[in-house]
Amino acid sequence: MGERAETTITHHVQGQGGKYTAEVAGESHTGFLEWEPGTSANGAEVRIATHTVVPKPIEGRGIAAQLVERLVEDARRIGFKIEPQCSYVAAKFKRNPDWADLRA
Repeated sequence: MGERAETTITHHVQGQGGKYTAEVAGESHTGFLEWEPGTSANGAEVRIATHTVVPKPIEGRGIAAQLVERLVEDARRIGFKIEPQCSYVAAKFKRNPDWADLRA
């Protein structure tokens, strides 16, 4: 993988769910991670990570990883669980066993 891009990650609420958007310095393309609301068996807030998309012109710069890391940071800060339906997010959870406590 190449060098990490200078990226600004922002979170936008969309209806009941939301979207993390990655804007890369000097690029017109943006990456994103979308989530939908869910509820765990014990009633805790769950965010279902449904899609992570990084357009080809900005691939290979660690952008998808940065989007997932921001979701994880927010989960720790706010206190929600993550259900990784997106294959990329699921793969990141497998490679980061220290995130197991955040998995719904």
